Amino acid sequence: MSTRAVLEVIALGAEDAVAAQAGGADRLELVTDMAADGLTPPVETFAAIRASVDIDLRVMLRLADGFAAGDVPRLVRAATELRTAGADQFVLGFLDPDGCVDLDAVERVVAELDGCAWTFHRAIDRAADRDALRKQLADLPGLDTYLTAGSATGVDDGLPTLLREAALRGEPGYEQRVLVGGGLRLAHVPTLLAAGVDAFHIGGAARPGGWAEPVSASAVGEWRKVLDARS
Repeated sequence: MSTRAVLEVIALGAEDAVAAQAGGADRLELVTDMAADGLTPPVETFAAIRASVDIDLRVMLRLADGFAAGDVPRLVRAATELRTAGADQFVLGFLDPDGCVDLDAVERVVAELDGCAWTFHRAIDRAADRDALRKQLADLPGLDTYLTAGSATGVDDGLPTLLREAALRGEPGYEQRVLVGGGLRLAHVPTLLAAGVDAFHIGGAARPGGWAEPVSASAVGEWRKVLDARS
């Protein structure tokens, strides 16, 4: 029996969220400021989106462009405020200047999440050693997903890495779901599904009019149709 593939869509506000759900999204990644590749949204934005849809929401914990943690106490406060408002799934990921995981920062934020599910985002695509990063994070509570393109430059270049890591699913450091995003195109889907990848993340692909325009339910629906036809 086939299992429905997960489709996650980036949402900047309630209008995006409603359209994404209408198009068949299973989950939203909530961010603000895509000029900085997605930062922590205001609590009020989360609350408005949560009131508008009933699908899963993962909220970004990231204060500035780049992959340094920055002000960790501020990150922890943001996590606390979002959890108080009802957030129960998150997205985060921090590297040190050498491209190694900033384990101290990740652990401090994850401690505040108190077991909530979370995604380690595309910081993995900038890591000096992806395998080492995975093994360092393997036992942290709540980590169930890696959002990755397989390469800092996107899925076109990262596809061999994605296929290799999909084949390692279940081995130490590779128990988490691979959520593919970052230059993902519909043309990539058949190869990824055939390799056992069952989760896909889109941002710009859900907005034919660009980031200045809201999510298009019909664009999301096109992805849903392709995923359902092949999964």
